[in-house]
Amino acid sequence: MNGTSSEEQLLEFLYACPVGLIECDRAGEIAMMNPHAMQHLLPLAGPRDSSNLFKALEEHAPELRSIVADYGPATGKICDGHRIFVDLGPGRRAQAPKVLGCTVMKLGVDRLMVTLADISEQVVQEERLRQADSWFATLVDGTNEYAALTITADGLITSANARFTRQTGYDCAAVTGRNLADVLDTDPAGAALRLSEQVKIAGRDGWHLQEGWQRRADGGRYWCQRLVVARSDHADDPRPSGFSVILRDVPGREGAAEDMRRLLTCDHLTGASNRRHFSQIMEREQTHWREVGQPLSLVLLDLDHFKTVNDTHGHPVGDILLRRVAEVCTMLLPPRGVFARLGGEEFGALLPRRDNDQAIGLAEAMRTAIGAIEVDTPRGPLTVSASLGCATLDEAGGSIDTLIALADERLYAAKRAGRNRVYRSDAHAA
Repeated sequence: MNGTSSEEQLLEFLYACPVGLIECDRAGEIAMMNPHAMQHLLPLAGPRDSSNLFKALEEHAPELRSIVADYGPATGKICDGHRIFVDLGPGRRAQAPKVLGCTVMKLGVDRLMVTLADISEQVVQEERLRQADSWFATLVDGTNEYAALTITADGLITSANARFTRQTGYDCAAVTGRNLADVLDTDPAGAALRLSEQVKIAGRDGWHLQEGWQRRADGGRYWCQRLVVARSDHADDPRPSGFSVILRDVPGREGAAEDMRRLLTCDHLTGASNRRHFSQIMEREQTHWREVGQPLSLVLLDLDHFKTVNDTHGHPVGDILLRRVAEVCTMLLPPRGVFARLGGEEFGALLPRRDNDQAIGLAEAMRTAIGAIEVDTPRGPLTVSASLGCATLDEAGGSIDTLIALADERLYAAKRAGRNRVYRSDAHAA
């Protein structure tokens, strides 16, 4: 035995540990943090309180506070490898995202041990495997027969096989000569491309494949892979003379896919989309904007004086308010719109196929709906207001970073102008 005390040995172990270790109480106040934890946490905290775990991670993992609060047992593992997607500064989309794995152990009534580890490479590999698995699963796991059609260059159905009728409910003879986009289109609440947009891309690139919800003749829907392939009847003319369309019904995927989707894409507290999922959808819609020229708008909103709500009424009341905000704003979304919690009291709405005037109109509706929320508290009814800023991808020159920065700049201009308002430039002033 050497002369080193057990306390000193423990400190040596903690500081040499190759992952971030944090000890804190149930409110997030940090008692101990090793160097690896500092390297991960301090850049994320920014100007926020880095001595409190939940406040430091408020922008990137606002759900962590409620995950801990919802855990009832006196001891045990609260979460294991909970993923925190990190995006620091402009230009972050040029590289793979940084992802931290967070594990929280409850060691006592008011004692937590937290680990933070960089799992970015693991996540990249998982995404590649997921894409491959999604494709191969349709080949070997319950994929029904193909429905096949041919259409002219302007979308008129010239032929369809019997499987098309069995899969969609539309009679082959009755749809011949009709425009396929009038007969068959994606679920308008989904995020997939319209058929006409998919045909346009296939005409340019030769083919296009997408997966999503498809409507049947009776109004029901099913999970479908839809492949559109360009055909040319003349070797010396590169322009497509028509298209072949293949539809594949993929039964049994939607239940498991929906459960996994909620787990990976939804904010734990509010049920709105989480920050990472919102970022992925923005990138997908940016691609649609480039390919088919559809407008794309972003609304950012921040609740006014929300810190006072938490300080005065406590976080449980603040959590109720956040859930109500997500609920009323989600109800106002148009088809394909996405509402997300981006930080503690900051939310965003992505609006495909909506221009700036339409985005401002929806932002005003959200502001009014938020102002009408009333939460009962021991101190009396509680209300809140919000400040909002809007921007379009057109005016951002097609850059997502510029789009976010522009909407954020306008949000804070609304706050500087007195809060509880939607920013309006001189061109859009009432």
